[in-house]
Amino acid sequence: MFKSILIANRGEIACRVIDTAKQMGIRTIAVYSDADANSRHVRLADEAVHIGASEAAKSYLDIDKIIAAAKQSGAEAIHPGYGFLSENPEFAEACDAAGIIFVGPSASSMRQMAMKDQAKKLMEKSNVPVTPGYHGDDQDDQVLADAAAKIGYPVLIKAVAGGGGRGMRKVEAAEEFDEQLQSARRESSSAFGNDKMLIEKFISNPRHIEVQVFGDSHGNAVHFFERDCSVQRRHQKVVEEAPAPGMNDAMRKAMCDAAVKAAKAVNYVNAGTVEFIVDGSGALDPEKFWFMEMNTRLQVEHPVSEAITGYDLVKLQLEVAAGGVLPKQSEIQLSGHAVEVRLYAEQPDNGFLPSTGKLEIFDGFDGGSVRVDTGYEAGDTVSEYYDPMLAKIIVHRENRQQSIDDLANALGCIASWPVKINAQFLRQILQNEEFIRAEHNTGFIEKYITGFGDQNIKAQSIAALVAVHNAAEIVKENNNIDLWQGSNGWRLNSNPKTVKRLQIGDDVLNTCVTEIDGTQIVLVDNAPVVLEKGLSGSKLITTQTGEQVLFVAGGAYGIFEPDASDDQQQTAAQDTISAPMPGKVLLVHCKTGDEVAAGDVLLVMEAMKMEHALKAPRDGVVAVIGFTKGQQVGDGDLLVRLETT
Repeated sequence: MFKSILIANRGEIACRVIDTAKQMGIRTIAVYSDADANSRHVRLADEAVHIGASEAAKSYLDIDKIIAAAKQSGAEAIHPGYGFLSENPEFAEACDAAGIIFVGPSASSMRQMAMKDQAKKLMEKSNVPVTPGYHGDDQDDQVLADAAAKIGYPVLIKAVAGGGGRGMRKVEAAEEFDEQLQSARRESSSAFGNDKMLIEKFISNPRHIEVQVFGDSHGNAVHFFERDCSVQRRHQKVVEEAPAPGMNDAMRKAMCDAAVKAAKAVNYVNAGTVEFIVDGSGALDPEKFWFMEMNTRLQVEHPVSEAITGYDLVKLQLEVAAGGVLPKQSEIQLSGHAVEVRLYAEQPDNGFLPSTGKLEIFDGFDGGSVRVDTGYEAGDTVSEYYDPMLAKIIVHRENRQQSIDDLANALGCIASWPVKINAQFLRQILQNEEFIRAEHNTGFIEKYITGFGDQNIKAQSIAALVAVHNAAEIVKENNNIDLWQGSNGWRLNSNPKTVKRLQIGDDVLNTCVTEIDGTQIVLVDNAPVVLEKGLSGSKLITTQTGEQVLFVAGGAYGIFEPDASDDQQQTAAQDTISAPMPGKVLLVHCKTGDEVAAGDVLLVMEAMKMEHALKAPRDGVVAVIGFTKGQQVGDGDLLVRLETT
């Protein structure tokens, strides 16, 4: 076994690899960009090397800088993590040329599987079932449009070099095809430097089930069973679980055998994942699954496979890279059920825009029975330069329902401020009856997205909880004397009460805590409030800046005391579209003098690896356009100002 390893990555996966390497007695070397100088993975490593500017292209994607850092630190091996250079064959070759062990497959295996079109052709030759579609070399727009028409709508446009849902678009009808094709090309070109596309038939009621495979340098290949990753948004996985719900013995054998066959077809060594699209319209059928792609690296969702098999897959990666032999297939057993969710710095209530900034509060994680893989701690900064994933939360229990329940409870305890997170949204997914019955498919979130918003905690309930917390604080200030015996709540000629005006989001509410016949009553706008089910365990925290924040059921709500100018400020905000975060303007869909309607897309921005459409907040006329296509914008910069028609 080698004695030192450099992790060519950042965030959660870098911390994950460092943890296992240290347990194995291997010296760890981190690399970091300007933006990551004080990051958690840098603090955890035995040594850290600066590799460049914040932009990934100037640091984490720069092969020469990574190799130089490895030589400088004396690293014997490099673990690429996932993303960045993890599936770059030139990087694997550069490691070999420098005499450094690459913890991953060979450059040859990567190349055979890297391009989705070539991988499909190889799988066809290996008798692995492939999704019907077009994966030819002719990339003329009209050729692709004709192929889509021949396949029959709906279809999927997919970047051949893609991953993580980038460069992928579902197209329902021919009139949408060209716009979606150009959008997919732009995103793929930006993310992967390649705008080549393939077209696939969109499988109705599709499920996404994948198989964790492993190969070693002795010709062995095994699987670690399957994972279901059907809960996705914009083709990005949100919830993953193992084993797949409803999996039967015949289907498992057929799918896992096909995955191992795919790995052997490219003489695969180290960890990989073979992904399949599955017809979920009925019971799982060994004749109704098709190869999508192979990811030639460790996957984000690998912890659920670790949980059900008991193997540390990173440890196994390092052992295989050092020439070790894999366990026999018969030694890999399945036990229990594991569910993982991805905790993102994003705003589900605001179009899932990413959220950046300093994590002044980031806690509430269960450090015992719940596994948390994270690259952040309170005090760290979430940068606009990288993926918005903060952590992965994983629960492993005897059965699926126990895992779902305990994971939902764990999410309800997480607190983050002022960076927004998707914990409440994740809880709503886990508590959805269709998900609980395992009747969901890859369109699940799209189907229920409006309903998830309707389940958000009502402003009246939030206000009532804040009022109760504030009343309790008054009791504390009165040395735990009854609320009504202190000067704050006592009244000479009426029931004792405390009154406060609160602003929660766009709502301004008057709260009152009073006592009637010895019972405490909470009023919001003069109406008694009965709190919604599941809102126990809330916390009201006053930040260092004096701001009050209520944490409840995975959500975080800033509490303000409004003044008379708030209504005017709110009206002014409806006239402007500002940059929600730093990024680049990709498209401008309007010009000065245009009449626009509420909801019209005015600009498209790129930030944190994703495209974001910015829409008109109301009807109006475009008075000012602050930036043009291709320009960089800062957080809060004025993009468009409207005036009344």
